[in-house]
Amino acid sequence: MILDERTYSIEPAHVGTYLDLYVDEGMAIQVGHLGTLVGWFTQDIGAVNDVVHIWQYDDLADRQRRRAAMEADPAWQAFRAKAAPLVQAMRSRILKPTWFSPLGGTGLRP
Repeated sequence: MILDERTYSIEPAHVGTYLDLYVDEGMAIQVGHLGTLVGWFTQDIGAVNDVVHIWQYDDLADRQRRRAAMEADPAWQAFRAKAAPLVQAMRSRILKPTWFSPLGGTGLRP
């Protein structure tokens, strides 16, 4: 199992607008393609205009297949066109749970 942590820096004062747009137009599409949503988060300290979401995949091939299908979906492309002006930057990390993680990770011991 891997986790894809995605952080989007949203234009200041537009975090609520971005989240409303996502819930109204993007979430059902994304969940339909990507599957297991671990969670969506905002920050109270630090970069308070960042939103973070985490998705669970079987492995990198599963992630690649699911994301490619989503990117090819015209409904997702339309959502992204509306959301893009609100996004300043995007960062993505792949996380692999450790062997002792409550998520049931299979990472090797160091």
